[in-house]
Amino acid sequence: MALQLRQICFVARELKPVVEDLTAVLGINACYVDPGVAHFGLENTLMAVGRNFLEVVAPIQENTAGGRYLERRGGDGGYMVITQADSREAQQAVRQRAMDAGVRIAHEVQRGNWNLCQLHPGDMIASFLEVESDAHNDFEGHWMPAGGNGWEDKVRQDITVDFLGVELQADDPEKLAQRWSQVIGEPLTKEDSKLCLKLNNASIRFVPATDGRGPGLGGVDIAVKDRSSILEQARLRNALVSEGQVDLCGVRFYLHDI
Repeated sequence: MALQLRQICFVARELKPVVEDLTAVLGINACYVDPGVAHFGLENTLMAVGRNFLEVVAPIQENTAGGRYLERRGGDGGYMVITQADSREAQQAVRQRAMDAGVRIAHEVQRGNWNLCQLHPGDMIASFLEVESDAHNDFEGHWMPAGGNGWEDKVRQDITVDFLGVELQADDPEKLAQRWSQVIGEPLTKEDSKLCLKLNNASIRFVPATDGRGPGLGGVDIAVKDRSSILEQARLRNALVSEGQVDLCGVRFYLHDI
């Protein structure tokens, strides 16, 4: 069984300025707008990060789950860890482990060979976990949330290359780590004294919440090819924290040269 970190979703009060910041600083392109998220009172934009995706959603009506999440965490921030399974059996195994652990299913869709299952952030503690499977199960290609294959000409990797991982935070990071390990079905490891969970292409790191925002998706590790461009654009947009970090949409981006 393998799970790919295929998409990371942020939630923002306003969509356009956040997408402008992300594309300018990270040197990535918008690649898809999904009209289907309007069903949840949201609008969105996807951006290609290598063969994977960064999504931003924003409320367009009152009393949405995204809007409540913004209020609970005090502003823009990380929202969902979205994975792709290498088979329907692997996807369903995650679903079953979640149910066995008492994790609620927040949303589920079955359309032909495409199935997605979103696990409730309250039970997963820090964020939604979504697991998808389709007829292709191609970690390098077809991806239903991006409209299939129409995004491929938007990929650029001269500045930001790809995701390396996500950082989830909680008051009790060990409890958080144990829950995610239990549901995903992979053992925990340690990197620099932090508990981590290995996916096919990336790591999930579990850390204490020290920013006053409580549990959440607080950081993203990215592989970069042109750090100087990212730092310069971040400086222009008041997003520069240090030579190794920029903050965008309420999320810490940690830069790793390749």
